[in-house]
Amino acid sequence: MKKNVLAPVLAAMAASIPAVSMAEVTGNIGWASDYVFRGIFQEDSSAYAGADYTSEGGFYIGTWWADVGQGNETDIYFGYTGGDKDKVTYKIGYTGYRYLDDFDGDYDEINLGLYAGIFALDVAVGTYDGDKLYGIGDQDYVFTSVTLAPEKGPYYKLGMWSGDYKKNVLFPNYKTAPSSGDANYLEVGYTYSLEDPAVDLSVALIYSPDLIVQAPPSTGDYTLTFGIKKTFSMKK
Repeated sequence: MKKNVLAPVLAAMAASIPAVSMAEVTGNIGWASDYVFRGIFQEDSSAYAGADYTSEGGFYIGTWWADVGQGNETDIYFGYTGGDKDKVTYKIGYTGYRYLDDFDGDYDEINLGLYAGIFALDVAVGTYDGDKLYGIGDQDYVFTSVTLAPEKGPYYKLGMWSGDYKKNVLFPNYKTAPSSGDANYLEVGYTYSLEDPAVDLSVALIYSPDLIVQAPPSTGDYTLTFGIKKTFSMKK
């Protein structure tokens, strides 16, 4: 998360992690025309890579790296998933966001998720170290997203920020905080998967009158992003 432009985090890691019947190791590399995380612009033309391990019992651990212009974002995460994958599953875990050249503060959060069919609810409860950029100390935040993702067709996501982080960090310079105090965004996207080469092609339209969805100093309310991702998988 590139908070210097504004704020946070969380990389893309709030995606649900399904329960599996056997241990699995996966890796991925990809590129995005615009890296927008939780409704907040991070960098344009951003390359990324990640690696994950999921055990037979539902434990997962992984890491993810992304180019954010001024340096490298490095995320580490782990947790547990359970439930009946044909009915309702849940997730509880931890994610830490770090920046190797210290151009941004640290993010630490607890991740909770509940998934049923096309419905996904994800909640991140975190703390941001605001001393490096703003001198305001730790900033607590909660990020909540609701996603509807049919097996075929587009997906729909509503993301909502709350807490100190929203109040003190999200609206520092480029965009005036709305009188309502909202910090929400809407995302509509579509992913086309090529199964044999394990390549995903994606497009997403992101709208927010509150957050910075485009590269500053732009204050536009819309952005359109494109991406490509290659996945490598090995089951044990």
